[in-house]
Parts: sequence; C-alpha cells; structure tokens
Amino acid sequence: MSSLHSFRAAGFPFLRVHTTPAVILNVDRHSTGICELRPMSERTNDRTTTVEPTRITWSDHGTVRSELWRSESGWPAPTTVVTGNESLTATAALRLAALGTAVLWTGDFHAAKQLLVAMGKRLGTTGRPRNDDITAAFLRSRDDALRRSTLLGMLLVPIDADGTIPLRRSPDVSRATANAWGTTTEASVVSLRELLGVLGAEGWRTRGVLVPALDAMIHPHYGVFSPVRGEYLDLVAAAPIPPNASVAFDIGTGTGVLSALLAHRGIRSISATDQDDRAIACATENLARLGFADVVTVENIDLFPDGRADVIVCNPPWIPATPKVATDYAVYDHDGQMLAGFLSGLAEHLTPSGEGWLVISDIAERLGLRSRGSLLDAIEDAGLVVLARMDTRPTHARASDPTDPLHSARAAEVTSLWRLGCST
Repeated sequence: MSSLHSFRAAGFPFLRVHTTPAVILNVDRHSTGICELRPMSERTNDRTTTVEPTRITWSDHGTVRSELWRSESGWPAPTTVVTGNESLTATAALRLAALGTAVLWTGDFHAAKQLLVAMGKRLGTTGRPRNDDITAAFLRSRDDALRRSTLLGMLLVPIDADGTIPLRRSPDVSRATANAWGTTTEASVVSLRELLGVLGAEGWRTRGVLVPALDAMIHPHYGVFSPVRGEYLDLVAAAPIPPNASVAFDIGTGTGVLSALLAHRGIRSISATDQDDRAIACATENLARLGFADVVTVENIDLFPDGRADVIVCNPPWIPATPKVATDYAVYDHDGQMLAGFLSGLAEHLTPSGEGWLVISDIAERLGLRSRGSLLDAIEDAGLVVLARMDTRPTHARASDPTDPLHSARAAEVTSLWRLGCST
C-alpha cells in the first residue's frame, strides 16, 4: 500500500505528501553537526565516510520545499512529511506517526508544545512488569521507551538559518541552538521533542548543578552527562587518597567534575581524558571556571594517557547494553567495553602504591545483565585486587517510585566506589 493510500485509509483523504528515498543512519557518537545518513544502497561498515547531510522534502500548498534534517540524537530523517497546525488533534498526529509520517508544525509554538504533551498522555506510560523476570521487564521498558520516543519525535518544527524559530510566540532559541549545534548557516528542521531537550540542556548549562563537596556549580553542556546524582560524587569526595599522591587520571571525564573533586582535595597534577568533543569543551570550561586550569590537563584520548598515576578514577556507563540512539551512550556501555578497557589497562598505569577507583552502580546486576561474580573475575583477571569498597544508596526520585516498571531493581540499587590495587 502506498503512503498516500495509507493516509486515506487512516482518515486523512486530503493530505498531499512528497517522499524521499529510505535511508539508514550513519551514527557517530562524537559528531557535532547535522547528522549524517546514508541511503540503504550506500551502507557500509566504514563509519567515517563523509556524505552530504540529508534533507527532508514536503509539499506546501502545491510547492515542493526542502530543508536540512537535524538530529543530534541520531534519529533518521522521516521519509514522509506533512504540514500541520492547531486543527490537528493528538489522536490524528499519533495516527500519522504510527504510519511513519512526520508533521511539520506551521502554527503557534506553544500550541505545538501542548500537542506534544497531549500526544504523550495518549501514549500513556509503561506499567509494572507483567512477570517476575526483571531482565525481561528492562528489555520491554527499553522497547517501550524507544517506541514512545519514535512516535513523539515525529512532530517537527522549522529552524531558520539564524537559529530562530519562524513560528508565532516562539522563544528565542538562538543561544541554545548555537551552543548545542554550533553556528547555523542554513535553515533546517528538527523534532520538537529534541529541540525542547536542547532548551532544557541550555538551562542546566546556564544555572549549573550544585556540587556540595566543591561548594561550587558544575555547568554541563548539551550532550554531556549531568552530575545530578550526587551520591557517587560524595563517594569520590570521601575516599581516602593514597599517601603522598600527587598525580591522578580521570578516565571519561565528561563535565570534569571528578577531576575538580580530586584537585579540590589537593592532587596537583591531573590528566582528564574523553573522546567526545563536547565533553572536552565542557570539562575545560568548568575546570577553568573553578580555577583548576593549571592543575588539570584535558585530553582527547581513549581511556588512559601515557604514564602512571597514584589515583585513577573512572565512572563508566553503568548498564552493559547496546545504545540505540546517540544520547544512550552516557548510560549504556556496549558489551561493557569501557568497563573492560578500564580494568584491563589499569594495572600498567598505576604507581606501585596507587589505587584505581571504579565508581559504578550494581543496577546491571539487579537487572540480570551482569553478575557480581563476572565483575570480580574481570578484576582478578586484570591483575587487580579489591582493597576496599565504599557503598551508598541512590536518592533520586525513581528509586522510590513504585509505579516505575523497574522499581524492584532501582529500590535495591547500591552505588559503590571500588578501591583497586595491583595484585603484585
């Protein structure tokens, strides 16, 4: 059945659309510009091939229009787009989304936000697990979240070349979009849901996140994991530093918050590494603002810098599962690769009396995705021993929310700082 026939069958007899060839997303978690997509016929295993940014095309009162598609989260461009305004109901918008048709909003901006909220309410929320298998509940919740994000992501808004929204009552988003996307030179189209995420991130960047152990604010950038769960920061602030420690490595620095804590505690030479350009810029800015620019060197390196350190800290993504969109990389560690890389390389980068600090939650164990035994085996196989472990309980809202489908795991979760040393 053609797309147009599908729309008519769904009760939309007057919609006219213009479709473009199907594409497969070529995701680069470190890219910062408009997402790159490849037609199916051009898909390869080489993630570095450069292709032209994808455009979406639609018919506006008989005139075919085309603009760049933008998705920092890595969502593929919709192949079918129609225009919509206040006459469109949430039910109708979801019906279109289910058919793979995106709606490019032409009405009032606040009305678009209201429509998005209404669509979310129509979709409802994931209920409690239907069985006692928490792993199945986790996988189902991820599928439900992906489906929800896919459908809600089909409400689009235009962005002019100067970074403004050409809709009635639209806010000034030029600063937020410039910080998230860089300077724009051409008009584009973005999911409203993703744009609201950009605006929310700009709010965090402007206000900052208070870190009591620093008595200062950390300002996360768009796309960089925000240290809003303070319990793991308290562990790093309280862990005993080896005697005479003067050199530290911070692996996967993100906002630079752990480097700041180590510098605040008196370590005078710190190398902070990350592979994400946004994280590098974010950490550099935060550390300079806190007065630690002369103490911490921020480097674009995979895992360890050269040399050895007295303290090496790493807070890897806590869940060993495959990221499905770009924003998943802060939470999901594909096959536990970062954790494995940290443990396997730790011994050769520690000084004789040095310690590795692994900051990690046991949520993966609670979800049945990793066993405690496998973690201990990985530590032993890397030539390491557990010197001590410091534990704390999370205090975030979802840990006490009985309606959360993963409540049993979240309520029992423990966050730990594992103090590791060399076995020989």
